[in-house]
Amino acid sequence: MIKILDKEACQLMLSQNYIGHLAYVYQGHPFVVPITYFYRDNRIICYSGEGHKLNALRQHNSVALEVAEINSITNWKSVVAHGQFIELERSSAKAMLHEFSLGVKDVVLRKELRDLDFISEFSAKIDSEETAVVFIIDINELTGKLRHD
Repeated sequence: MIKILDKEACQLMLSQNYIGHLAYVYQGHPFVVPITYFYRDNRIICYSGEGHKLNALRQHNSVALEVAEINSITNWKSVVAHGQFIELERSSAKAMLHEFSLGVKDVVLRKELRDLDFISEFSAKIDSEETAVVFIIDINELTGKLRHD
């Protein structure tokens, strides 16, 4: 049986995960890419290197993030967060990246029972020479469903 998740269940699922699929539109075409995120206080914190995704998000800031936990065809749950892309700058970006790294490390510890020493263990972008662009998704709608037979 498929059931609708209430807002609190959607928020809990977002807070218990750190990998999602970011959906956005670029030049009239939809794109979906995996992304590491941290959820807190009705916002999703992310970062990326310069490129296609950021160019698209700067042009059209309406986005969605989907997170799924799939155990089988009859045992799954999924949440979609719709919101607005907001790019952060300077000190606010640095502070948010720090919150992101600590948050993801905590989720990984709780979910996978392993401790990460450095952000580079879950991100190639931070170790590379390019500068990370930190952004948030300010959520304006959460929807979710689950199936458990």
